[in-house]
Formats: sequence, structure tokens, C-alpha cells
Amino acid sequence: MSAVAWITVGSLAAWLWLLLGQGFFWRTDLRLPPRREPDDWPSVCIVVPARDEAAVLPESLPSLLAQDYPGRAEVFLVDDGSADGTGELARELARTHGGLPLTVGSPGEPPAGWTGKLWAVRHGIGLAQARGPEYLLLTDADIAHAPDSLRTLVAAARTGGFDLVSQMARLRVESVWERLVVPAFVYFFAQLYPFRWIAVKGSRTAAAAGGCVLLRADAAERARIPDAIRHAVIDDVALARAVKGSGGHIWLGLAERVDSVRPYPRLHDLWRMVSRSAYAQLRHHPLLLLGTVFGLAVVYLVPPVALFTGLFSGHTRIAAAGGLAWLLMTATYLPMLRYYRQPLWLAASLPLTAFLYLLMTVDSAVQHYRGRGAAWKGRTYARPDTALDER
Repeated sequence: MSAVAWITVGSLAAWLWLLLGQGFFWRTDLRLPPRREPDDWPSVCIVVPARDEAAVLPESLPSLLAQDYPGRAEVFLVDDGSADGTGELARELARTHGGLPLTVGSPGEPPAGWTGKLWAVRHGIGLAQARGPEYLLLTDADIAHAPDSLRTLVAAARTGGFDLVSQMARLRVESVWERLVVPAFVYFFAQLYPFRWIAVKGSRTAAAAGGCVLLRADAAERARIPDAIRHAVIDDVALARAVKGSGGHIWLGLAERVDSVRPYPRLHDLWRMVSRSAYAQLRHHPLLLLGTVFGLAVVYLVPPVALFTGLFSGHTRIAAAGGLAWLLMTATYLPMLRYYRQPLWLAASLPLTAFLYLLMTVDSAVQHYRGRGAAWKGRTYARPDTALDER
């Protein structure tokens, strides 16, 4: 066979493996595990790192203050050097809406060796420790929770004996670019970290979704959270690895009523979101970058190219193999589009979206080698290559 035929067959084989051998990552039916309400509800402190979040707080913070939780709960919002009045707006929202008690703190500038968000989380956990909570809910300032969100998270953690329960918040999908890029973002994440493998004790797969993480306080102390991951750019995955590595039992699934309200109306906004951490995911290693680019090309770009090339050149076997690979790709993407309530015909555009992600990953590496480093809410933290590696 020709080289083109071998590559096409390799792509088809990869899709057969992804369909059956990668933890059924493409299924979207993994929700909070079976749960029952405990007889005694543990105390919970909710920690919200916030930097320049005045635009989204009116949609997110009231949902936290309005949590219908039978036990003791309190919200700690950490205003991390905001220039838009985030802290005062949070206090005003608490005065207006009432509900759970709110404390607004400020950590000051992070010292060397700390990424901005994790320094804010550390300050929030420090404030919460004075209350002696059994659980910490770490949630982002752009996440809106249904009134029973905390209640169901705690019930699931208690029932399943989990040290960490995390839900992947449903991201906003309204603009053209959000429709094209956002469902694929979650799809690719699940492909890298199959949710069904995460909950298996002893497995090496560990991940969480930073927008919604319920964490036992003693598990956080045992794993030295967040000090042990203070360099991490992809802090949610690093957190889950630290908890699981210290013997914790963790769980991650898709959310039904936990939503991100942050808009990404332009391609530029989504590009920044992905490129901020893409090269960190590859541990800033050039060989891993080359392997990722090659893998994305073979798995996602070869099938449509082989189909059309084979049809126009008369190589029907190449066309058939490419078409079957594209069909499998499309079929695995359909559940995610249904979850996001998007038109199913968008599944055929996954090769185009994958090509955009390939370019974003390369751009992430370019920015790294230009010395711009990663950033959180406008704060850049450029460090030596090894400092930001995910361990």
C-alpha cells in the first residue's frame, strides 16, 4: 500500500480505539452519582477567587448566596487586586440579595512561585479554616449554581465516600464561535481524561473542573492544597492529581444545573482561553508538541482529506477508509452537541475545529518561547520552563 493508504488506515484504527478503548469518553450520561441526603449536614465554606469580575458577578454571586443548604455554609470571595470594583460590588450584592454570609478578602500580590489564581485560593482557604469546615467548595466567579447545587454535591460526596466531587460546568454557547469551539473543548478534555476512569481507585487518570470542586477539608490538608500545586497553570487537573495521589477518592462528571455565564463572543477570546494553558498541558516539551500536532493531524485532519482525495483520484479504498473514520469521528461528537443543545450537523465540522485547536496549541508554544508565559485575568507569570510544568 502507498504511504497515504497506510496513514488513512492508521487514522481509522485510531478512531476504532477511541470509540471502544478510551473509557467511552464520548458518552455524556455521567452525572452526579447516586446519593442520599445525610442525617447531619456538614459545614461548608465556599471559596471564590475573583479578579476583575464585575461584569459576571451579578449573574453568579446571587446564585451562591441563595443556596438552599440545610447545614452551615458561608461564602468567601477573594478580590485579587481587581480594578473594576469587584469587591465592593460583591458586598452590595450581598446586601441586596441576602442569603448566605459573605466575607470579601484581599490577598495582596502573589509572591514568586505562585500563579495568581492559586494565591487567591490559598487566601480564601486560610479565611475559611477559622470556621473549621468539613468541606470546601471551590468555584469560579463566573459560575452560576442552581439553588440545590451545594446540597446535591455534598450528598453525592457523602454517599459515595468521595474526597473530591467536581462538575464540568456547562459553558455558554451562543455566538457562532462559541458553537464551533466550546462543545469541542469539553469533548477534547474528556478524551484526554475519560471521566469513567477518574473515579476508579488506583487508576492514574485524575482531573477536575475548576469551576465547581467540592473538596473535603482534611483531604485538602493531606494533599497540601494549594501549596503543593502553587506553580500550576492547569490548576484543576493539578489539584485532582494531588488529591488522588495522596490516597483520595475523586469523581468528575458533567453538570446539569451549574453554568458558566462568561461570554466568549469572538474567536480571539476563545483562542486566549485555550492557548493560555495548552503548552503547559504538554509540560512545555517540544517533542510532546510535535507529537500532539502529528496526532491531531492524523486523527482529525486525515479522514476528510483521504475521503475527498480518494474520491477525486479514484482510490476507492482510501476514500472508504477516510469516510469511515470521519463517520466514527462524527458519531462520537453527536452526544456532546446534544448535551449543549446544538445542531447535530455541526458534528461534521469537528476536523475544522480540531485544526483551530492545533493552531492554538502551536501559538501557546510560540508565546511561551517569546517569554510571555501564562496569564490569569491580565496577570502574567513567566517562569523558567520547568517551573510551570504539570507534575
